Amino acid sequence: MAGVKRNLTSANGLPKTKKTKTIATPINENEIPYYRSINLSQENPLKVYTFGSGSMCELGYGPLAKNKEIKRPRLNVYLENLKVKSLVAGGMHSLVLTNDNEIYSWGTNDMYVLGRDTVTNAKLSLKDANAPAAEESEDDDDGDLNDLESTPAKVENLPENNGEIVQIGATDNLSIVLYENGDVYAWGTFRNNEGVLGFYKDEIKIQQKPWKLPLTFLKNKQAKIVQIATGKDHILLLDSFGVLYAWGTYQQGQLARKIMDHHALANLYPQPIIFKSRTRVQVKAVFTGENHSFAITHNNDLFAWGLNQFGQCGTNKDLEDGGLIYTPKKVLLPNDVNPSSDIKLIAAGEHHSLILLNNGKILTFGRRDMFEIGLTTEQVLEENAYLDPITKKIRSVPVPTFIPCDVVFNNVAAGSHHSLATTNKGLLYTWGF
Repeated sequence: MAGVKRNLTSANGLPKTKKTKTIATPINENEIPYYRSINLSQENPLKVYTFGSGSMCELGYGPLAKNKEIKRPRLNVYLENLKVKSLVAGGMHSLVLTNDNEIYSWGTNDMYVLGRDTVTNAKLSLKDANAPAAEESEDDDDGDLNDLESTPAKVENLPENNGEIVQIGATDNLSIVLYENGDVYAWGTFRNNEGVLGFYKDEIKIQQKPWKLPLTFLKNKQAKIVQIATGKDHILLLDSFGVLYAWGTYQQGQLARKIMDHHALANLYPQPIIFKSRTRVQVKAVFTGENHSFAITHNNDLFAWGLNQFGQCGTNKDLEDGGLIYTPKKVLLPNDVNPSSDIKLIAAGEHHSLILLNNGKILTFGRRDMFEIGLTTEQVLEENAYLDPITKKIRSVPVPTFIPCDVVFNNVAAGSHHSLATTNKGLLYTWGF
């Protein structure tokens, strides 16, 4: 039948409609800079104050033993002239980004999270963990610290002409950097319940220097990474088309997917998070706690997943010990809260979460018996409380609840078991354990 022209018709006899290929366009180009820049100071350089325990070089005050514990906020003089515009803290290390597009680091460097050599020229090296007990000094706790770990210094081996750094992040054992052009550099490793898991697939166990992450995992090759968020040992990466990827440790549901232990290394690279929804889900912004995460979508929904044994995900009033959420679920927000337009940012610790609204109010939920959520017994509505089965006391508040306060807040942050919030008047409020 060569040369015979055929008319294509459907089963009902009507001409078939020719399918046209649609071209996806980036959805996060204009939205994401707002969320990414919340913790960037574009005008005045930041003054960095640190306090707490610094026996592992966390405070960045130099090697003197007297600076191992700072009970009240103290200005860090090593950072005073660096024009700092952003600061992040991991488990036992910190990073600052300067107006000169440089990153400085300090803290414990056993997993190479500082991105520089802290051994070769150090005046005091780390003690050998396998050394005989007889060789240990009785006053070791009073000794000085490694000067290269305890003193802020510039991260090495980052590209010099790669454009502006727009975000920095730190987990317990890894550091990560995002450039305006979408390039991502990371170094360190991920740990799980058994110890060191690895860094990238089965190819890299511990990455000792800043390493450019291959973006071959992107579903759309025209996409670029526009936001990162870091948990205790997992990382979220959001692309310009609204696709969200997760990378790192998986045992607490952090990656929003189940992974068998013997497949762990094969899955140790960024992979897309699947949202079970009747409509297409495109993510607008992401936030993380230690082992749980949140995503605001362009459909005006707030999803959460990960560890939820104290209701820190805010998705259900009913709880169970060790509860894990592997598939993202919608957060139980008050009816008058629009996630897309009303939420300014989300901060979360190990077992609690805080949602700061644009009107300055804070929604809080999660564990209460360590005072993380900032609510007294009288301030917790009975229908929002989860009681301990034995003591009958309020164990947690798994439903997002407003902190009853006349103060208007402009920023919130969370440690593992404590919380902080600031006001436009320059006041800092703290609560927790």
